[in-house]
Amino acid sequence: MTQTSPLASELAAGFVPYDVAEHLRTPEEMAAYLDAWLEEAPDDVGGLARALGDIARAKGMTQVAKETGLSRESLYRALSADGNPSFATVLKVTKALGLRLHACAAVIEG
Repeated sequence: MTQTSPLASELAAGFVPYDVAEHLRTPEEMAAYLDAWLEEAPDDVGGLARALGDIARAKGMTQVAKETGLSRESLYRALSADGNPSFATVLKVTKALGLRLHACAAVIEG
């Protein structure tokens, strides 16, 4: 029995895979996307890493690797849903992407 991949099944059904990186065209869109992740899921380390990875792919992973001094492979690994990038890597990547992290006081309910 031949097993079909989920992607092949989706394509056969007429669905087109969605890649957010294809829709992040401007620095403002990239910043808004990262801000949304930070606001909506601040404790989701894997999600935040993946969001940075989406933005890096939108800019061009080769260019980001060059600007950070890290290999493309290590960036793909660190900036995946399973990645756990060091804070130094996060800072290097955000700088290469032309973004800044911003702190504000948290509203504590209760």
